[in-house]
Amino acid sequence: MPHGDVCRTIDYAVKIRVNPNQTGVDTNVKHSMNPFDEIAVEEAVRLREKLKDEVKSIKVVTIGPTKASDTLRTALAMGADSGIHIEVPESAPAPEPLGVAKALKAVIDREKEKGGVDLVIMGKQAIDDDAGQTGQMLAGIRGWAQATFASKLVVDTGKSEASVTREIDGGLEEVRCKLPAVVTTDLRLNEPRYASLPNIMKAKKKPIEKISPSDLGVDLTPIFETLKVSEPPKRQGGQKVASVDELVAKLKEAGITAVS
Repeated sequence: MPHGDVCRTIDYAVKIRVNPNQTGVDTNVKHSMNPFDEIAVEEAVRLREKLKDEVKSIKVVTIGPTKASDTLRTALAMGADSGIHIEVPESAPAPEPLGVAKALKAVIDREKEKGGVDLVIMGKQAIDDDAGQTGQMLAGIRGWAQATFASKLVVDTGKSEASVTREIDGGLEEVRCKLPAVVTTDLRLNEPRYASLPNIMKAKKKPIEKISPSDLGVDLTPIFETLKVSEPPKRQGGQKVASVDELVAKLKEAGITAVS
């Protein structure tokens, strides 16, 4: 059974602004599913379409306030079967990658009684913090194989292994790993589908289990403290010059020494 972690983030099209207290960014804006997690859900659905007899169920997991259930409904409308919402208060700070990994491990442990989890597919990073750590941490604390930044995924259920193609600086790298495993998705793995209206309506009837971090025996309190968040200084406009001599003079005025 594939599992997917879906994260609710500020929509990628929103211009980010620091809040007045400089404790973080303004979150009173449009949110949507993390784009890399959309790719993960799409890949899980495609795997089931290819391996109809082997993929019994797709379950998606999210951690967040009440509104995060909308993200789960989006994943269910794309084709997932059920969801788990680890609910935290609206005022709670965003969980850190290690906390998320521990929560996902606890969910996987619970699923043993229901047939177990063979594959966890998740985005390589969330676009709010760009940490890119949760998948690796989950594989580490679970003792599973991992294949990160997947641009192609092939699962061989007969051999109980996954073949993952990764884009690296020198070209493409193929990694083979035994299941169960954690795979994180890159941009070119697939193009997520748009949920059709009938599937959106069906998603409203699909089950979402709501639990708390304490139900999993997990503490999501951050271990890092953000002291201050500020915007970068605004860039000054450029100037046109008529000659090299004028350029050198302008550089000297700005206190920049030209080196020949």
